[in-house]
Amino acid sequence: MTVAANGTVGATEATTLVKEPAGPPAGWGARAGAFAIDVLVGLGVLATLMLVAWAAALRGWLWWVAVSAAAAVFLAVAVNRWLLPSISGWTLGRSVFGVAVVGRNGSRVGPWRLLLRDIAHLLDTAPLFVGWLWPLWDSRGRTFADLIVRTEASRVDGDRPDRRRLAGVVLVSAGVIALAGAGLGYLAIYRHELTIEQARQQIAVQGPKIVENTLSYDVANIDADFARARSLVTDGYRPELVAQQDTVRKAGPVDNDYWVTNSAVLTNTSDRAVMLLLMQGQRGAAPAARLITATVRADFEKSANGQWQVSNISVLAKPNPARQGGQ
Repeated sequence: MTVAANGTVGATEATTLVKEPAGPPAGWGARAGAFAIDVLVGLGVLATLMLVAWAAALRGWLWWVAVSAAAAVFLAVAVNRWLLPSISGWTLGRSVFGVAVVGRNGSRVGPWRLLLRDIAHLLDTAPLFVGWLWPLWDSRGRTFADLIVRTEASRVDGDRPDRRRLAGVVLVSAGVIALAGAGLGYLAIYRHELTIEQARQQIAVQGPKIVENTLSYDVANIDADFARARSLVTDGYRPELVAQQDTVRKAGPVDNDYWVTNSAVLTNTSDRAVMLLLMQGQRGAAPAARLITATVRADFEKSANGQWQVSNISVLAKPNPARQGGQ
């Protein structure tokens, strides 16, 4: 070290030990614009992707796509926000608006300090965002986070990287990713669930009528009624129904009229459904007609032409006959 006779440090050494103070404070609007490019755009894409992941089936293909894309976006934001400034002195947004985050003596800030600064921004947000507005009246344009980690956002009027074109590409790419995530969410989740709900409403209305027409027949029109019943069931269930109809013919048929008093859709997809039906009916003709009740489970499948058909009927509570008038 070179020391003058009066004990002061030489000019060359003083220049080495003392750095220039930070430049003039950056304007609030420039800081907000840089923050929007560096953080808010990425947060918007992350929010979209995480909503898709939350709505998708856990560990399904869409869940993995959304989570992987969100991880890539977070990594890009982290590298731009915390690593690049310590290497080149700039983030993408700050290079566009001419803002540099430096120490109080104008020195470059390392990545861990930048990370701590962003964490400290929680204190800017907690008191109704007052900390974000603090630069408007602070003499050095500092937020609460700047005060805590001893940094400042300075205006840079000189040469800086021209990254406006890159910023435009990033903004467009972020918009494309967000729209793609929203589109996948609509196609794979919302539209699928809407289709299932529409199918549920259809079978809730059509199912009871189909079962009534499958089980009901009139002796005077038994051939037409049996043919109608066979058209209402699937190819797989039709042989069983035909066998039941043959048994009825051999036993000597009587009028059999069923109607549904209550029903509920237990489960359904867009082309399959299971219903529970409480049924009442009348067997035989007056004056020997008997009232009957039964509880059945009906399985349905949608045919190639979009019509619901019975694929199975299981009797849970067998018909309970009783003569009219309580006899």
